[in-house]
Amino acid sequence: VQLQASGGGLVQAGGSLRLSCAASGRTDSIYVMSWFRRAPGKERNFVAHITWSNGGLSYADSVKGRFTISRDNAKNTVYLQMNSLKPEDTAVYYCAAAQIGETYNYWGQGTQVTVSS
Repeated sequence: VQLQASGGGLVQAGGSLRLSCAASGRTDSIYVMSWFRRAPGKERNFVAHITWSNGGLSYADSVKGRFTISRDNAKNTVYLQMNSLKPEDTAVYYCAAAQIGETYNYWGQGTQVTVSS
């Protein structure tokens, strides 16, 4: 499975961005796709995930109510709609995929999101 993330950029606080993660290869083996982020000088943290088959969702507390993860199965693409962005959302965002029973073993290249105050 190969993952290609896109959609990052520079936005003012309160603005919005939408990230995309396109999967290719053995996409039929994907069980869940997720977004993580790594802020400068910090460890990588979970942001949101979506179960590929039934659309089950989960969010980090820090983004609940502001971020929405969704999928387009026909395009093998997962999106992260980010609204009401805050400077503390500044990070490199990574998409990741896991097969059932496995840890995240497929990662995209990361896309930079910078929120200015």
